[in-house]
Amino acid sequence: MSRPDYHEHEEFINRSQKLAEIRELGVEPYPHKFTPTHFSHELHKQWTGHEVGNSEDAELGKTGEVCLAGRLVLFRAMGKNAFGQLQDEHGRIQIMFNRDHSSVDGYNPESSSVAQAPSPIKFIEKKLDLGDIIGVKGHLFRTGKGELTIFVKTVTLLCKTLLPLPDKHSGLSDKEQRYRKRWLDLISNADVQKRFRTRSHILRIVRKHFEEQSFLEVETPVIQSIYGGAEAAPFETKLNALNQHMFLRISLEISLKKLLVGGMGRVFELSKVFRNEGIDRTHNPEFTMLEAYASYWDYNDMMHCVETLYEKIALELFGDTKIPYIRNEGEEPVMIDMKAPWARLTVKDAIKKFGKIDVDQMSDDELREKLSTFPKISAEDAKKLPRGLLIAKLFEETAEEHLVQPHHIIDHPIETTPLCKLHRDPKEKEQGIVERFESFIVGSEACNAYSELNDPQIQRRLLEDQAEKLEKGDDEANPLDEEFIEAICQGMPPAGGVGIGIDRLVMVFTQALSIRDVLYFPWMKPLDHGNHPSEEEASATEKACT
Repeated sequence: MSRPDYHEHEEFINRSQKLAEIRELGVEPYPHKFTPTHFSHELHKQWTGHEVGNSEDAELGKTGEVCLAGRLVLFRAMGKNAFGQLQDEHGRIQIMFNRDHSSVDGYNPESSSVAQAPSPIKFIEKKLDLGDIIGVKGHLFRTGKGELTIFVKTVTLLCKTLLPLPDKHSGLSDKEQRYRKRWLDLISNADVQKRFRTRSHILRIVRKHFEEQSFLEVETPVIQSIYGGAEAAPFETKLNALNQHMFLRISLEISLKKLLVGGMGRVFELSKVFRNEGIDRTHNPEFTMLEAYASYWDYNDMMHCVETLYEKIALELFGDTKIPYIRNEGEEPVMIDMKAPWARLTVKDAIKKFGKIDVDQMSDDELREKLSTFPKISAEDAKKLPRGLLIAKLFEETAEEHLVQPHHIIDHPIETTPLCKLHRDPKEKEQGIVERFESFIVGSEACNAYSELNDPQIQRRLLEDQAEKLEKGDDEANPLDEEFIEAICQGMPPAGGVGIGIDRLVMVFTQALSIRDVLYFPWMKPLDHGNHPSEEEASATEKACT
């Protein structure tokens, strides 16, 4: 197997030589453990507005003693002192090495077997590189310019790096490389670290929101013998032990509903699902979904649950229900108000409001003719769609982009889902309307929710329709799940259910323009033998994701 290209990199060769020299000087370049006592942001916060002392005080040990660890990201020698910047996971702090008072842990030039072994300050200057991970122990002081600094008494090499960080001036600006080498993105861009820390904070808020309403967090199988719960093509695999064809789940729904049958009244799961579908600004084949189901609720209860969740996140992150969001790069931010209750529109009313089309006054053929005027839908494709899907497509084409402020779009055609209860209003029920809502923010779907179908006879008929579509070549239709129907036959209470795309939720609250910006490791086209994609391939990928 051939070595990757970086082995021929000049920096790799130079640093590898330094690594050998460090070992020859008796210093362990990869020790097992180091215990910092502080983080940079704690020190900046603690000493803001307070006297610390000067370098002479620090030299004599009269100021606060600290111990930190991180990357050396800036270094410059100035006479008998050398200054640097230490970057830990929370920020940066200035450090100062002194010719007479700074030592290297594990290194004694006088006892070294190497002739003309360098002094400690020369060891630091000549053997350390930007990007090396070090630990420092010393005392705080302020420079003449007032910058909080650590007077380093002892430096410990914790990890000798063999490849350089991105250039300090240009940074890591290429988006393709930032997504592909997320570790460098996190090192180079503080705002990226902040976004992912915010993501974790949001997940804690989400869990707390549902737990406060007596939901129990559960875990259900990722690998399934039958997939369902959404219209999507699955990833396929094989269970060797049983010689069985299997699928990665496309939804959490079916297993969670079985738990409702089993008497678990309110459950939620926050986990990964997988859909073998296209990649664009809001889609990734692997994504994080929250699904929650509550016995004896309906879709009205779920609307309240969703809008209060978003309101709660906004208040905790921003201290206000109004948050900024930039829809497109270069545009001014718009203020999105998450305050509950949100506006509600039926699918038909949304089409009428934004598309100036009254679907109830149009025949199926007229709907097809109208739909075929939009560039994404051909006349041939429109001919294949039943009335409910014609209405759903018209909504997508005429209304979605206008739903900037939070909206619940309610009462969808039954053709859009096989798992939702028919509307309680006799007139709506007769027209095949179900109690489903989708919530939209900044023109993108935020969640999908139902008054859950628990009539086993209707459920069988709808799932048989799905299975028939699958047999006719619809890759996104679901197979017939007899075990699920059996569970429903044994009694599932009336329930409300919701699915929330966590990645899209994080996009809204962190002002991210692409789903790739909120995934640690988004899907990327593999690079063969270390080669970069062609300009055409890179351009196509970038367009798809922005």
